[in-house]
Amino acid sequence: MAIFHMSFQNISAGKGRSAIAGSAYRSGEKLFDQKEGLSYFYARSVMPESFILTPKNAPEWASDREKLWNEVEKNDRKSNSRYAKEFNVALPVELSESEQKELLAKYVQENFVDQGMVADVAIHRDHPDNPHAHVMLTNRPFNPDGSWGLKAKTQYIKDENGKQLLTKSGFPKQRKIWLVDWDKKEKINEWRHNWATSVNQSLAQKNIP
Repeated sequence: MAIFHMSFQNISAGKGRSAIAGSAYRSGEKLFDQKEGLSYFYARSVMPESFILTPKNAPEWASDREKLWNEVEKNDRKSNSRYAKEFNVALPVELSESEQKELLAKYVQENFVDQGMVADVAIHRDHPDNPHAHVMLTNRPFNPDGSWGLKAKTQYIKDENGKQLLTKSGFPKQRKIWLVDWDKKEKINEWRHNWATSVNQSLAQKNIP
């Protein structure tokens, strides 16, 4: 019987996290951090199987793990910037390694990459009874020209006559409009549901209860 496990977390500057270090740890590759001027490398007894999936409009460098996460950190410089969203997911042991990879890649493509995210995928098989994957996802979409897009924009609040409303302090009233819904709880629940459905369909095709 397949074990369901899927957890999400944010990799952010506010928690002292590094996207480059995180990717190096998950992929097993040596990556250079341009901002810190140092390399990260975490030796592993079993080398992870890693690959990157990129969306439409993504520039060529987005397929390079080291360049990708350095560009992310270069673009998001605030002390509380969220560099990436990551999910950890158990892969069904009932499937072969190639079937696990195919299942994961299809799910990631349809649920994240087709929505505009770059997915940095690392499959870990350190323990035969616990195959799992770490997937780091970019938080920003790309513009048609390949530059980084916005996650949100500011909208100024006006009255029915089009006059700008002010706060008690005299500042223009405004609100943040999110251009992507990737941080919403409902979206995460949708992703979890879609993964469970994908796994169940794969097992059903092999007549595995």
